[in-house]
Amino acid sequence: MVLAAAAACTSSGEKKATPGMEPRGTTMTTTKPVRQNLDNKVSLTGKVTVNPVFGLVSPVAGQVRYLDVPTAQGTPTKPTRVATVWANGKPSNIEVPAGATFAGRLADDKATVPVGMPVASARFVGYGIVAEIDGAQAYRISDALGSVQAQIKNGPGPFACSVLGTIAALPAGTIPEPPAPTAKPPASGPPMGAPSSPDRRDTEPSTPTGLRLVCTAPPGVKLINGVDATLQVVTEKATNVLTVPVEAVAGSQGKGKVDIVKADNTRETRDVELGLTDGKVVEIRSGLTGEESIAVPGPNLPPGTSEGGPNGKGGKGQ
Repeated sequence: MVLAAAAACTSSGEKKATPGMEPRGTTMTTTKPVRQNLDNKVSLTGKVTVNPVFGLVSPVAGQVRYLDVPTAQGTPTKPTRVATVWANGKPSNIEVPAGATFAGRLADDKATVPVGMPVASARFVGYGIVAEIDGAQAYRISDALGSVQAQIKNGPGPFACSVLGTIAALPAGTIPEPPAPTAKPPASGPPMGAPSSPDRRDTEPSTPTGLRLVCTAPPGVKLINGVDATLQVVTEKATNVLTVPVEAVAGSQGKGKVDIVKADNTRETRDVELGLTDGKVVEIRSGLTGEESIAVPGPNLPPGTSEGGPNGKGGKGQ
């Protein structure tokens, strides 16, 4: 009995694994890099809003000089110039687009402003879609805001949504009072109690906002105030780039590692440069030729110290 048990233990005992080899019976998934077109997308949650406020930024660094903008009488059908930024003796005009009204100054007159700073607020007349943005999303889309698709919950969509202004947070906008009239009104002027003059400033200044994206739907799309919506923002596009599944990559912030599976089933960890990602695959900008077999999942890296927020690049290990 003892000998039989010993023999059984000897025959069923596990063999020592060969260094660099996976244990017998281990299932390994591999994939080949493929070339494809890639869009980097950010999904935002928004709402349909009546008369949303948006910001207009300075196109250059310089001194902003505001114009005395009269109160709009009806919805403007053409752009309204509200300020000029002077730099090196050259003016750059800032205009509220047609279909929107001036809502307030966001800086002092003759203040020196940097490029990209919101200097005026405007109010779109009608329905818009407003999506609030957190800090991480803002850094992903602020410098690369491309096309936007909108989907109304249980409603129309998807459809192209035209972006208004900037995504920057806006301070409270101020509208200065018009200068007091110097000439006496004619004897035939309006009697006491008549409607106010078109030059009177009775428009309320704009209120502060957080980071937000405001866009408008094409004509004919029915919108209802307060309804939820989803916005998909395409920030960057790449054509015919080398990609691998995000599960095959460890790392982030443009740098990563993948495991190359050789013909003898051994692994070689290789450094790669990462590019765009759509959440399913990630662009490999350098480090692979496209002929390799890549292990899935990718290498396990020890956790490192956090040195900043995510930037939307990379795969496993984020």
